[in-house]
Amino acid sequence: MATNLVNLNAAGIDISSREHVVAVPEDRAKESVRTFQGFTRNLHQLAKWLKKCNIETIAMESTGVYWYDLYTILLDYGFEVYLVNAYHVKNVPGRKSDVSDARWLQELHTFGLLQASFQPDNLTRSLRNYVRQRKNIVRQMTKETQRMQKALEQMNIKLNNVIRDLNGKTGTQIITKILEGERDPKILAQYRDWRIKTSEQTLEKSLEGNWREEQLFNLQLAYNHYCFLQGQLEECDLESEKTIKKMSTLSNSKEVVKIKKSKNNPNFNVSQYLYEALGVEVTKIYGIKEITALTIFSETGVDIKEKFPTEKQFLSWLNVVPNNKITGGKVISSRVRRKKNKAGQAFRDAASALWKAQNPIGDYLRRKKAKSGGKQAVVATARKLAAIYYKVVTEKVEFDPKYLTRDKEDYLKNKLKQIEKIKQKTENLLLDYQNTAKLVI
Repeated sequence: MATNLVNLNAAGIDISSREHVVAVPEDRAKESVRTFQGFTRNLHQLAKWLKKCNIETIAMESTGVYWYDLYTILLDYGFEVYLVNAYHVKNVPGRKSDVSDARWLQELHTFGLLQASFQPDNLTRSLRNYVRQRKNIVRQMTKETQRMQKALEQMNIKLNNVIRDLNGKTGTQIITKILEGERDPKILAQYRDWRIKTSEQTLEKSLEGNWREEQLFNLQLAYNHYCFLQGQLEECDLESEKTIKKMSTLSNSKEVVKIKKSKNNPNFNVSQYLYEALGVEVTKIYGIKEITALTIFSETGVDIKEKFPTEKQFLSWLNVVPNNKITGGKVISSRVRRKKNKAGQAFRDAASALWKAQNPIGDYLRRKKAKSGGKQAVVATARKLAAIYYKVVTEKVEFDPKYLTRDKEDYLKNKLKQIEKIKQKTENLLLDYQNTAKLVI
């Protein structure tokens, strides 16, 4: 029996917000299962008790955010910590308790049946925090913009109908003057930027409204909150730049051309810092813009080869490949599993941006849509983009669109073969018809 044991010095921990239940092998302590409270002092007591029990490796479930403090403390004490997906450690049917869950984790880990979840290094974790926070701020800014639009609409100010961006130069100047007390449409229309396609007369007509105090109050609150969020966005960009600068691995790198800044994009040269960290320009890949590349990098880190030795493992973690279920030699299900993965979602967003793109990836996306539908097409294209990203980053090769022309050539060859088959079938049917007609005559 002992020969089947993989981790002899293994422990299991059931995580919760108030207390953690720890199970060790029965021969290591008089009480092989103990409960510790979630306070920092108790977490250190937990770690010291595990040291006393000669534990080397520990398995715990990733429950909410309650695992984080204990995880980092156990790493500081030198333990090997497996953070495992709760979906993979479902207990056997029967009476459920925290003690039985902890014991079950310990048993599974002893036999080597658990797989650790991907965990980034500290620098990558910091960058991930800033990038995720940035996305939340942009989402809140969008909501405040919608509130400004609603307040203007309820005063019958049709500004949103005549300009594309309410937070652009023209929209911002007009809203600022409205909040300062200006009501004359002619004066407000003078703040029209020369790049606005709408004429000054049409803009003037859109600014004739029913000025109401309660809606002006709502407009003021939404505008103030939007400006506050803009400041927070700049702070996030500043911290992100500081962190990604520390992750640079190239001392003498080439100068990467800064991509033209667009709305809500970072204020620093993301392409340059990513090149210095990864050694290649990932923003050259179709669909992967600066903010998308930054999101993927913050989720995966610098050396993805270390965490994901094969491309297949990387794609599976991203959740962009089917979850095949096979029984009796037959595939009974091949749906993509429903799980949250921000890096995988970034690749999906990159794929969705290519519907009108005139390049091999855009062609692939449209072909997949015609064959399998829009959702399947996006996932399949995201898988292709992720495979390209993995190859570029791990092998340090520049992205070359020529690599993708083979797909288009194969597609055209298959189409020609299909046309030839249809042509041959039509000719055969025509001959059969002619022979039948002769016999009738």
